[in-house]
Amino acid sequence: MEKEDLSVSNEKLVREFGATPISKVKNLPDFYTFQKGLMYSHRDFDKFLNALKNKEKCAIVSGFNASGTIHLGHKPVFDTNLYFQREYGIPVFIPISDDESYVAGKVETQEEALKNSLSLAKELLAYGFDPHKTYFIIDQIYTNIYNLAIKLSKKVNLSEIKSAYGYANDDNIGLHFYPAVQSAHILFPQEKFGIKHVLVIIGPDEDAHIRICRDIASRIGYEKPFILHSEFMPGTDGSKMSKSKNNAIFFHDDRKTVVEKIGKAFSGGQKTVEEHKRLGGNPDIDVSCLYLSKYFLNEKEGKKLFEEYRKGKLLSGEVKKMLSDYLTKMIFEFQERVKKVDKKDLDKTIMRNES
Repeated sequence: MEKEDLSVSNEKLVREFGATPISKVKNLPDFYTFQKGLMYSHRDFDKFLNALKNKEKCAIVSGFNASGTIHLGHKPVFDTNLYFQREYGIPVFIPISDDESYVAGKVETQEEALKNSLSLAKELLAYGFDPHKTYFIIDQIYTNIYNLAIKLSKKVNLSEIKSAYGYANDDNIGLHFYPAVQSAHILFPQEKFGIKHVLVIIGPDEDAHIRICRDIASRIGYEKPFILHSEFMPGTDGSKMSKSKNNAIFFHDDRKTVVEKIGKAFSGGQKTVEEHKRLGGNPDIDVSCLYLSKYFLNEKEGKKLFEEYRKGKLLSGEVKKMLSDYLTKMIFEFQERVKKVDKKDLDKTIMRNES
């Protein structure tokens, strides 16, 4: 089995859609997601850094789907958001798309979407977001967001929406309108608080959606949001991480499930221990090696891991055991923090209509 080339989407953004490799940016933050290439390309990220340097008002918008749940693939985006929140004290706005989840059929009822949204807000606080500088936008609660969406909707037409999102004429009208709502989420800090410098960190597959927002912003006289593209990491089977494939490690998984998933993870090792010791393995396609080096080990440790695996000194089972130890500890500690989230902290982070 060959490893799926997940870098193609980022390369296509640079080659065909005008994104800029992150390597072109000078004085990148001293943070692991930049050091290890987890942040791959960008649109105007250098301008965001300049605004931070000049102590101008900045914010981050980081959306989450109300039908999903936190998994390991979210770690680079969340950690980068937290880096900027902690290092510079900037606010993070987190839209949880209860309405999109419903109109797209990802959940059966609006009530389910709202329940999921509130649970996710609690989990994100447990992940580490500061309740004093984090704002959850749940559209069933903060319905004022639709006033901004209506305002923005005049600046985009149906052809653009169909081209960017791939919607067809027989898709429900809620899907066609939702891009205006998504743009409202992203431009909300600028509209409501006058924060012109807004960063959005996304996967490369979401770039077309945010380009719609950037077009709307320029047409209405707003500053375009800045974009960072987070590199795709493989799921446990080596292909793109996906909830539907069940190839992600979720933060609600128990220890047994985590260990089992890692035990079945795609390996770059040989068929037998003897062959592995003699021929060595390929850490570049080994999921456990990749997770360890990208998420948990420093540069020196990661380099040593790869070298020993290539030489056959480190076996696949040993690497998987190492990863299991890191992950079960991290996830157990997260689950304990979820239980301790203060309801008052949760309530004050959820945006509500002004009375």
